[in-house]
Amino acid sequence: MTFPPSITEHQPMFRIGEVAKLTGLTTRTLRYWEELGLVHPSAYGSGGDRHFSSTDMARVTRIRDLQKLLGFSLAEVRVVLDTEEVDVLDRVKSELHSGDPSLIRQRDLIDEAIVANDQLLGRLDDTLSRIQLFRAERAATARRLRARRKALDPAVTIPVTTKRASRGSKG
Repeated sequence: MTFPPSITEHQPMFRIGEVAKLTGLTTRTLRYWEELGLVHPSAYGSGGDRHFSSTDMARVTRIRDLQKLLGFSLAEVRVVLDTEEVDVLDRVKSELHSGDPSLIRQRDLIDEAIVANDQLLGRLDDTLSRIQLFRAERAATARRLRARRKALDPAVTIPVTTKRASRGSKG
């Protein structure tokens, strides 16, 4: 398969092994993510080998970071990646890097990216607020459980024992 001129002339392409090495992932992980539809190579070589652009690499890195840094499952990663704002930002970045758009087009693309990024920030702020609320609820539950557990501890007392006289002893 041949590459479109905009890809080969302006963006470096990476084979799957290079992507794996640069991102600290395995080729198996990348193939699995492709199978799930999380990543899509920009092109395939004549032998079926996968070729990733720098935009594709950024997406792979984003997925890795969402999993490792934030602990997201692949289902949660999909929700984040499927937001329209991320698609807009990826498209704008790709267009800015894949050619030489006019200054007017660059301005329009950057304006579009600003709007999409601000919307994404709003979603993230909303998500963080919900996470903080959930955490506060969990912390309150932990305090209540600890207080209840502490109340169940018996008071520390020293048992009083009496010594009985044994039968054969004189008293």
